Amino acid sequence: MPFSSFHGNSEVVRRLREMLARDRFPHAVILAGPQGAGKYTLALMLARTMNCLDPRETGGLPDFCGVCSNCVRIGQAEDLEARFAEAVETREGLRDTDKRETRILVQTHPDVLVVPPDPPQMMIKVDQVRQVIQTARYKPQDARRRVFIFVDSAFMKEAANALLKVLEEPPDFATLFLLARNPGELLPTIRSRCVTFTLAALPAAEIERYLEKDRPEWNARQRQLVARLSGGAVGRARTLDLEEYVAARKDALTLLGTAMRSTDHSDLFRATETYRAGGEGKEKTDRLLGAAYGLLKDIMAITSGAPDLVRNTDITAELKTLAGAVDFNWIAQATQQLGQVQSGMRRNVLRPLSLDAFAIALER
Repeated sequence: MPFSSFHGNSEVVRRLREMLARDRFPHAVILAGPQGAGKYTLALMLARTMNCLDPRETGGLPDFCGVCSNCVRIGQAEDLEARFAEAVETREGLRDTDKRETRILVQTHPDVLVVPPDPPQMMIKVDQVRQVIQTARYKPQDARRRVFIFVDSAFMKEAANALLKVLEEPPDFATLFLLARNPGELLPTIRSRCVTFTLAALPAAEIERYLEKDRPEWNARQRQLVARLSGGAVGRARTLDLEEYVAARKDALTLLGTAMRSTDHSDLFRATETYRAGGEGKEKTDRLLGAAYGLLKDIMAITSGAPDLVRNTDITAELKTLAGAVDFNWIAQATQQLGQVQSGMRRNVLRPLSLDAFAIALER
């Protein structure tokens, strides 16, 4: 899959490839942009271009062949979710003493190391950064450059300070990518030592045109909904499970509707009773909370007189009814309460009880 397969932000991609062509690529790059904008995909494309054994040119700029051993092995990290799950499963199979000392890393090529947030806190930890520092000292084995990709900007304080060491004295043969939805989450001292490129959100109409080819099984109304929900990120639009989202949104509407105007809690209890413990229950709860946040944003847009910002376009009439029952203070309180529910999930608070308490506490 050459650079021509990367959708959107052609100017940013061109500038990065031009720096490769001039052999003036920065030692550290921040790729910023919304979730699903293609930051990780682009970082892997650049890593393959740097290390392709049969380099190509397209449009007069460097590209990668996609079939040599380096391209294939680096490309095996494309499905980050699957590689991350494999690494977590491997760690879970270790003895307790080894498990505590083992950090999650993804490495399908000896010279390309992907650093995801380490569970359960889901933050980059100091031992992961130390592994990068140690590896960066050595010249690459099978490639021209070592590449390190930090896939999140959530660094623990000690980890962020450790990262500065390699940024201050970077090896000539290493490149670091830091992927961030919000670069402001990174320390100013880290940002000042990197070159930042931002992948902008794409217009909803462009996402719809993309989905018309990529997801032909969806009708026009579904494509419009997904394009709005994606926030301009092609990756998010392509991977969104519409059936799961609609199911989560239905429960979120029950949750918010009960909080706004109901004295009958039976529908609420039936809905929240399905949110059980375990990994599957966590994912389901995360989808519910994400849908609830989205609905609150839409209600806020309608309340503020900006209906064109509504993302759940297929239920606009229902959202207007809900917006007519609340004011700004209620929306702000509901958002704050949702944050508390999320914190409770991390502490393994009973999910059904926490969701019920959320709705009842906000009853008008």
